[in-house]
Amino acid sequence: MAKQSSQERDIALRMAELSELVDYHNRRYHLEDDPEIDDAVFDGLVRELRALEAQYPQLAAEDSVAQKVGSGPSELFTEVTHLNPMMSLDNAFGDDELLAWGERLDKLLAKLDAASLSFSVEPKVDGVAMSLVYENGQLIQAATRGDGVSGEDVTANIQTIASVPQSLKGGPFPGVLQVRGEVYLAKAAFEQLNAAQEALGAKQFVNPRNAAAGSLRQKDPKVTATRPLAFLAYQVVTSARNSLELTTQREVLDFLARAGFSVAAEAKVVKTIGAVVEAANYLQEQRGDIPYEIDGAVVKVNELDLHDRLGATSRAPRWAIAVKFPPEERSTLLEAIEVSIGRTGRVTPFARLEPVFVGGSTVGLATLHNEDQVREKDVRPGERVIVRKAGDVIPEVLGPVDARVKNRPQAWVFPRECPSCAGPLQRLDGESDTYCTNVDCPAQRVQRIAHFASRHALDIEGLGEERITQFVDAGLLLDPADLFTLTLPALAALDRMGELSANNLISAIEAAKRQPLPRILVALGIRHVGPTVARAIATRFRTLDELRAAELEQLAAIDGVGPIIAESVFRFFSHPTNIQVLDRLVELGLAIEDQLSTGPSLPQTLLAKAVVVTGSVPGFSRDEAEAAVIARGGSSPSAVSKKTFCVVVGSAPGASKLTKAEALAIPMLDAADFVSLLETGDLPTSP
Repeated sequence: MAKQSSQERDIALRMAELSELVDYHNRRYHLEDDPEIDDAVFDGLVRELRALEAQYPQLAAEDSVAQKVGSGPSELFTEVTHLNPMMSLDNAFGDDELLAWGERLDKLLAKLDAASLSFSVEPKVDGVAMSLVYENGQLIQAATRGDGVSGEDVTANIQTIASVPQSLKGGPFPGVLQVRGEVYLAKAAFEQLNAAQEALGAKQFVNPRNAAAGSLRQKDPKVTATRPLAFLAYQVVTSARNSLELTTQREVLDFLARAGFSVAAEAKVVKTIGAVVEAANYLQEQRGDIPYEIDGAVVKVNELDLHDRLGATSRAPRWAIAVKFPPEERSTLLEAIEVSIGRTGRVTPFARLEPVFVGGSTVGLATLHNEDQVREKDVRPGERVIVRKAGDVIPEVLGPVDARVKNRPQAWVFPRECPSCAGPLQRLDGESDTYCTNVDCPAQRVQRIAHFASRHALDIEGLGEERITQFVDAGLLLDPADLFTLTLPALAALDRMGELSANNLISAIEAAKRQPLPRILVALGIRHVGPTVARAIATRFRTLDELRAAELEQLAAIDGVGPIIAESVFRFFSHPTNIQVLDRLVELGLAIEDQLSTGPSLPQTLLAKAVVVTGSVPGFSRDEAEAAVIARGGSSPSAVSKKTFCVVVGSAPGASKLTKAEALAIPMLDAADFVSLLETGDLPTSP
């Protein structure tokens, strides 16, 4: 045997290290349903190992884990050998790799007219792959993927899933019919399951895929039956497919739907690889609107007769590829854990991160919720953590990248004193939140006033948190009402202020004195009352005096309010201190604008119609445009959907809204036609 060079020894060591990591995380994902790293990190490990094996084939192991499918079956269930192997799919990361796959197909199908080739583009469900076997139309066996050759017999558990037909509809059917698909938990079902787990004091699931796998691998089918699992079918195995005379993947999906299965409504057939790229990108844009989690798109050659011609590698078919979407989870360095003080005194820990791009934007801060969450997640300053965007919006830290490493940094300790006022922090019995109990805490003052002046409240231009902090530190503000006592000389004397800035701010505060009732309700900081609830209350009670006199039952009867919010509003207006604050605000000039322009006397031209407004519409602020739609019986959601009646496009509109409206064929009209829309409720006719 030839002597290895120093470089080859280093390469061999790295390949051995990668092999160990891939094998370990494969088992965590496929067998234990408890992954420690996100898909993007795992995919990176596999890609690095395969690249090294391709470059140094003499160093590659014959049974390389990089070429295996899944992991072996667990010992909890009977092992089942699949009638046909359950192969994995090769991955494409980005448009370039998808186009390269298309070029490989062209070479493999050199004598085929490319114009006759079509593709099925389907959502890649983030669930548990499943093989179902039917005999004369009756379900006889269900098995997990396992290592692709053999899996686990979970027939009894699968029989508890309502969307898995025990007897197929229609017929006749082949003697043996194999159907492949994915067991999953819908997003709404996942939230319900975790809420139930929390109520029982049981451990919550990290994500829908883990929840589905854990629910499926219950030894007692009765437990599985309590979990809201679902099944999505996408494949009929070759032998039965031929006897059914199915010629395309589209026909396969249609057959499965007729037989009683659920199939992906988003699946579509396109003609060129360029159209495939567009369809996959569109699925990525729509992933938030799909009721189940997807982590990519699956692209298949639509013509089934070409599948045999294209064949497969040792682990994956050449006629299909998985387009992996950019990861919604990333790893980065946790630089520090700090706490912020809210307007109610609640202390919220947050992570200060080395900036990382995740979910479409760069994240430097992320929530850690409360003391228990920090302890449960066991994240420590100075180590790498996994970050994602909850609901694709709010950054949060999930946990450490690897909690098994030795010599981890010291665990973070929740502070005992408020970082703003040095007062004691108190955690109430039976609650997970900690509070600063000093009502004179500067941080609380700043947050209360910032909320009062925020966009959905009084919307005072030029009054941000930094400026408010300066005023509080200077002794000019103790509560929101003090905003109306600020004077030009006092402001102009402050650092970095100047007479022009002071004058502009005084003018903005003066302009903010006249407000519609919904804005005032938001500004007061009543618990559970945001813009939508505030508008509902103001529609029922037209003045502040009427609202003060309202009974609890009257509040609870308002559509969209209910008993919890009603109790919060009733308590607020029953508290003497709050009444004193309101009286002082009125004394200092706060006035409620006439609500006739938003009252029910206006013609209900947009009754039950959803109108999305994007960009600036001449003559209207954003809130005024929304209020004008609502006053005429419509709704003005912030996002475009299939239910949207039309999109009003002003100046500087949101690009994503326009793209989605175009994709859904939602009518779009110029801002100049907005007034006409309000008056008639009809779209402008084409000239």
